[in-house]
Amino acid sequence: MMNGFHRGDTNKPLLTPAMHSHLPKSDPHSPTPDKGSTKVGILKTLGPGLVTGAADDDPSGIATYSQIGASYGYTMLWSMVLTYPLMAAIQEISAQIGRVTGHGIAGNLRRYYSGWILYPVVVLMVVANVINLGADIGAMGDAAHLLIRGPSLVYAATFAIVCVLLQIFSPYEQYARYLKWLCLALFAYVATAFVVHVPWKTALTATFIPTMHFSVVFATSLVAVLGTTISPYLFFWQAQEEVELERANPKQFPLKRKPEEGPSQLHRIRVDTYSGMAVSNIIAYLIIVATAATLHAHGITDIQSSTQAAEALRPVSGKFASVIFSVGIIGTGMLAVPIFAGSAAYAIGESLKWPVGLNRAPLQARGFYTVVSLATMIGLGLCLMHVDPIKALFWSAVLNGVAAGPIMVFMMLLASNKRVMGQFTLSIGLKTVGWAATMVMLSAAVGLFATWGK
Repeated sequence: MMNGFHRGDTNKPLLTPAMHSHLPKSDPHSPTPDKGSTKVGILKTLGPGLVTGAADDDPSGIATYSQIGASYGYTMLWSMVLTYPLMAAIQEISAQIGRVTGHGIAGNLRRYYSGWILYPVVVLMVVANVINLGADIGAMGDAAHLLIRGPSLVYAATFAIVCVLLQIFSPYEQYARYLKWLCLALFAYVATAFVVHVPWKTALTATFIPTMHFSVVFATSLVAVLGTTISPYLFFWQAQEEVELERANPKQFPLKRKPEEGPSQLHRIRVDTYSGMAVSNIIAYLIIVATAATLHAHGITDIQSSTQAAEALRPVSGKFASVIFSVGIIGTGMLAVPIFAGSAAYAIGESLKWPVGLNRAPLQARGFYTVVSLATMIGLGLCLMHVDPIKALFWSAVLNGVAAGPIMVFMMLLASNKRVMGQFTLSIGLKTVGWAATMVMLSAAVGLFATWGK
């Protein structure tokens, strides 16, 4: 028995689709369709990679990309070209760890490394998550204030409580399929980029020819972009979601135990992950373009409020700019907040050998859901500090950028270890890109600290 799940071949009951429709949430073996192989549109089915991609453009991402576009115009568009292969590779590696081993990142660290490595890594990720939770919840409250006025803190508290209740009493994939429609508001940035005047020659030049400055402001901005694009919570989440999908299907087992499934499963992971990351990066790219063409071009180089950030959408949305911006913040926040809280709970739960899983009933995983609730409530408590939501979102991205590198080091060691991965250790190509991503994150963090010392 591992984390409360029976793993013997004979213990997985064979359930028909009809039986599945009547299974309660408390049954950890209730099968879930293999989203990666379902032949329907992206907006009808999200696999772990596509969910992760959608959550990557969370309120922190929107705020960070908007601030970058306002501050630097088009000159940092090259960062989107740089980050795509790096973020896609590291998320593919995360997914492979979960699918091959049947355990998340924290669970594997507990099995193969000492507590001196496990607990600092988990603490680093959880602290970053809770701060990001607070920033996202605060931004959602501020977005609701833009829509209907009233007290932002009350709205933030409402969103936090709703997120906790949904996680405890409803499977994430059930309500995510509805919330994702709110994220269509982000396509207003896509429309804006093609409606306003964009000097595309300048933009495309900046896309492929990097411009860099050795200064505290630039180094901080670069770490923020990297941190909101390549975020630790996404590593833990995607690995664990692969575990959940495998455990929910009575015909599937960790690839270490059933290697003949490897080619099809790894192909599914690759397509799912690279598709999700591509959608995420394209939207991020166009957020920068839209804010550069609207805010930066008109002298607004430092976004001080959500109202200012929403102005980037005015060319397309007119007087509804604040509405579209707010809906996008709330929709992406409702998708991302459960991932922040859930990934923290998975990490702590696996570290302490608790039963974990969003498909478990509350009484089956008390500790897991307690962490979900506490992380969200502590994040809500951070809103009492009255930090401007846009600034809080930006600095939470910086924190993620600093935290990502050390965590990625141990992920790469796990994924390259035959004891952990069996015959499914990383290919030379994926290992090369994975280590390149790790070195970029570490170098950016070191560069940031170096500029602070100047």
